[in-house]
Amino acid sequence: MPKSDIHPNWFKSAPVFYDGKPICLIASTKKELQVDIWLANHPFYTNSQVMIDSEGRVEKFMKKYRLNTNEE
Repeated sequence: MPKSDIHPNWFKSAPVFYDGKPICLIASTKKELQVDIWLANHPFYTNSQVMIDSEGRVEKFMKKYRLNTNEE
């Protein structure tokens, strides 16, 4: 016989809030959800990504471990 009353409550229309404003409704085990990042403010989707300058990383590694960088 399976145990009864072990599953969490299921809310069929739980609102998702961003910055105090409702974004959408989803089904969840929480009554309401607060998110910090979503599609409209994510750097990938808003083309505001910062590119990391990786130039010189190999040279820095070679210098750190005193490896010879000359090809012979």
